[in-house]
Amino acid sequence: MARVSQEHLDARRRQILDGAARCFARDGFHAASMQDVLKEVGLSAGAVYRYFSGKEDLIDAIAREAVGGVREAFERAACSSPPPTPDVLIGRVARTLFGGEADGRGGLDRRAYAGLIVQVWSETLRSERLAATLGEAYEGLRVSWAELVGVYRASGTLAADVPDEHIARTLIATAQGFIVQLAMFGDAGPEVLENGLRGLMSMDQQKAS
Repeated sequence: MARVSQEHLDARRRQILDGAARCFARDGFHAASMQDVLKEVGLSAGAVYRYFSGKEDLIDAIAREAVGGVREAFERAACSSPPPTPDVLIGRVARTLFGGEADGRGGLDRRAYAGLIVQVWSETLRSERLAATLGEAYEGLRVSWAELVGVYRASGTLAADVPDEHIARTLIATAQGFIVQLAMFGDAGPEVLENGLRGLMSMDQQKAS
């Protein structure tokens, strides 16, 4: 009975988060009220407040899931040995998060989901709680990327005399830029990111210098 009860609680929490994500993606964090969220999820205030203390708590939970999804997608994509090149790796991450159907994104299409992530980023400028959540996640991702760049360098794949952290930050910025383009214009698929990186990696440095 306890296991079934926990499954019910988990399913209800999932229902609330998915509904809130749809509501925030459509109306924005500030325009959407808790009443809007209650209407979207079809539950009473008491049912929702059992899991979340208010809108800020919901936003924080959604942000944690979003950045956790990015970290998990990266770790899965990087687990092969030897690790894939950056174009393949980031392409895999983008496909995990934004490819295929909306399963795992609360029913949001990929453009709406990208828009929700951009909203989360912008919200960190006013919310210390959210800034701390994303700062911790970003630091973990940056360290993981720097370690991976170190593997590239040790294997001889990367010869440029550039600090690992600088490359890691640039790769993260590339992924962030892709998400912004997808949110704003809706015309950037994972293949665009992967192909663009592959093209840049194919440049002849001797001819370019």
